[in-house]
Amino acid sequence: MDWLTIALLLFFGLAFLAAEVIFIPGTTVVGLVGFGLLAAGIWFGYRDLGSSTGHVLLVSSLAVTGLLVYLGLRPKNLNRVALTQVNHARVHDVRHPDVPPGTTGRALSALRPAGTVLFQDDRREVTTRGEFVSAGAEVRVLSIEQNRIVVEQIPG
Repeated sequence: MDWLTIALLLFFGLAFLAAEVIFIPGTTVVGLVGFGLLAAGIWFGYRDLGSSTGHVLLVSSLAVTGLLVYLGLRPKNLNRVALTQVNHARVHDVRHPDVPPGTTGRALSALRPAGTVLFQDDRREVTTRGEFVSAGAEVRVLSIEQNRIVVEQIPG
């Protein structure tokens, strides 16, 4: 094998390793192909160009690969592909209801025993303990049972 083919194997091996480490980390396939091309280039260098040239190719390939890994693993490069933003969103926890017991509202629909109530500006699906409540009546929250808001009609 001539020196140009060996040089191309080494070049493309280093290029694939650079692509794996710097541009698309974590794909593994590109890095393995690059490592295979680099190993083949070094092996053909030993076989066809002699051991002294093979040593030079091996040491120079190790040095360039080490430099690529160093450049690819710098914190500035890792921050490009790492998740650095913090998510401050929250999920509504049913253990902390947004309509606490004692809150009053107005029935938008007839509650027989379930229906819709307006609490300030929030519409909520509620249920009674079995009694009928007509639309427009004032209701008060008795309790929160699992995911249900239990209400009763305010006499008056």
